[in-house]
Amino acid sequence: MTLDGALAALEAQADPARAEQMAAYHKAPRRYLGLPNPVVNDLTKAWRQDLSVEDRVALAHALWQTDIFEARLAAAKLLTQARMRPDEDAWDLICSWVPDFDSWALADHVCSAGGRRLLADRARLDTVETWTQSEHMWTRRAALVITLPWTKQNHPSPDDLAIRERVLGWAAGYVSDPDWFIQKAVAWWLRDLSRHAPDQTRAFLAEHGSRMKAFARKEAERHLSP
Repeated sequence: MTLDGALAALEAQADPARAEQMAAYHKAPRRYLGLPNPVVNDLTKAWRQDLSVEDRVALAHALWQTDIFEARLAAAKLLTQARMRPDEDAWDLICSWVPDFDSWALADHVCSAGGRRLLADRARLDTVETWTQSEHMWTRRAALVITLPWTKQNHPSPDDLAIRERVLGWAAGYVSDPDWFIQKAVAWWLRDLSRHAPDQTRAFLAEHGSRMKAFARKEAERHLSP
């Protein structure tokens, strides 16, 4: 699959009316084709099956460079795979996209792909930790979204428990940030964690919750019993 072929496949299912609605909703200034997520899912699933890892990374890079919403979405989905060997180039490409984040939708799909690469090599968390000090809000937010897999483990290993504590330390540094998206990301991490580690979530909120925005604390507590 070439870039031209991939773009043709995406554009063949364009919906101008829906594209206009998406542009108004997402607000980020780029071209939208108006494709639903399931359409992009089906296309990229077929492309992944036909391409080597090297070719998938190359196509993902080219699609991202177009700055078309659905092309960038497809780029992320091309790399959203649990098992990928080798995956160093995929990880490097994902990291290169983070400074481009300007809306939650693409950022979250890229972080979904990146989370799988973190699970494959936990040493990459050292890179993610540097994001927490970025002046770019979306980069700071990405540090929490990309580590969401550690909120969902029913039987975490000692290493995984240490990673949870590490990320909660990052979250503690975010609780005074007034940005809505940062507050929402902290709440999201805690809400998901509360399903598997309610006591740990309560301990965090007892120590730091008073500095969170009211909406974020309410969201974080959603699944906690009184």
